[in-house]
Amino acid sequence: MSLDPPALWPGADGEPVSCREKLKTLAENHAELVQVLQDAFEDAVLMGVDEQAMRGVFMGVVQALKTPKVGR
Repeated sequence: MSLDPPALWPGADGEPVSCREKLKTLAENHAELVQVLQDAFEDAVLMGVDEQAMRGVFMGVVQALKTPKVGR
């Protein structure tokens, strides 16, 4: 795994997202997410939380994300 954004962002239709503005937004969101997760992870570990437990907490959050309703 890497902290770098993916080379391609797969679209719901199976084709990669190609719109420059969308790619820019995705890259910015990815960078922000990495920074927030890294900061929260470091804080937790420095406060004595087990690294693997914290990774599990993060994975649980990802698994619980709700899919937005499309076509509003």
